[in-house]
Amino acid sequence: MSYVDGFVIAVPKKNVAAYKKMATWGKKVWMKHGALQYFECVGDDLKGMPECGNFKEMAGLKPTETAFFSFIVYKNKAHRDAVNKKVMAEMQKQAPENMKMPFDIKRMAYGGFKTLVQG
Repeated sequence: MSYVDGFVIAVPKKNVAAYKKMATWGKKVWMKHGALQYFECVGDDLKGMPECGNFKEMAGLKPTETAFFSFIVYKNKAHRDAVNKKVMAEMQKQAPENMKMPFDIKRMAYGGFKTLVQG
């Protein structure tokens, strides 16, 4: 079964283009080092379902923000750890020291997930 790193990120709407540029660079780096798939998904229909929470509330979105739901797929956790080690080394070399993140990193949620059902 695969392994997935998942992210939920609150991004100011005015910074979506800058986020896309950063994410496009990230995709190239992760895929170069062996990630199987890379997704950056911007909020479109965040109303949620009846009796259920929604991304607006969960991420504490302001009216000027949108949510990104992003994930990277790997073969397994060991593969993820190996890929991420290479990615972090490359980012330290390539990423400008003063690269400004187009979002507040303290409002980003991240976690690694074991795949339970896959299809």
